[in-house]
Amino acid sequence: MILEPNEFEMKHTVTYYECDPTGIVTPGMLINMVVLVSEKQSEALNIGTQVVNDNGGGWVITNYEIDITNLPKIDEVVVLGTRATSYNRYFAFREFWVRDQDGHEFAHIKGMFVFMDFASRKMARIPAAIIDPYHSVSVKRIPRITNPAVIAADEATDNNQYRVRYFDIDSNHHVNNAHYFDWMLDVLGADFLKTHLLKKMKIKYEREIRYGQMVTSVASKPQVDVPTNQLTTKHQIMVDDVITTQADCQWITRS
Repeated sequence: MILEPNEFEMKHTVTYYECDPTGIVTPGMLINMVVLVSEKQSEALNIGTQVVNDNGGGWVITNYEIDITNLPKIDEVVVLGTRATSYNRYFAFREFWVRDQDGHEFAHIKGMFVFMDFASRKMARIPAAIIDPYHSVSVKRIPRITNPAVIAADEATDNNQYRVRYFDIDSNHHVNNAHYFDWMLDVLGADFLKTHLLKKMKIKYEREIRYGQMVTSVASKPQVDVPTNQLTTKHQIMVDDVITTQADCQWITRS
């Protein structure tokens, strides 16, 4: 396959620690895999993490939209790909894919990123030095990622609490995004997760979570959404009763 200047691919062998007890890749590890390919693209263009940090900040994800056809299994060789699709002054839109070696797609992911200033801990204008090398298209209006559905006040929910550990923190000095997936989905319980597969997920990160904080993960009871006829769950991560992250998921029964 011929890649465009703003695209990058690499092969990856699925490891046992990227899989759940049934031997398929977990949603959190799926995100780690596609983040890896974007990092490799950045390194190939000589704009890796250190160069970004030297510009006074780091890339931060605000939204993901994940569509899953299937999930790869342990020891399977997959192709991880990414495209730096478009950007404006404050937002960068990126796409990811995971395919088998014949080109069949396991998953396609859209992501929205901002540049966070380390000093102010706020979003800042994206420096040209860290966006121009991607050959991404400059646009006035960035593609929109739909926000997840919100848990209604009268919906039945379950919740668990987790304390943020030192090794949950990444080099951007906040909780690695993949941990949010584990916190959110763990609330659904082993019986549900062993018998269902994630097909679609939208997630929105609203506030930082930091070391030592206690997070509460809230999930709605699985129910069939009437308009779409899809089995759905809704999720919130909260710190001190303040919502930091929201998501919704669509599921199918495992065959």
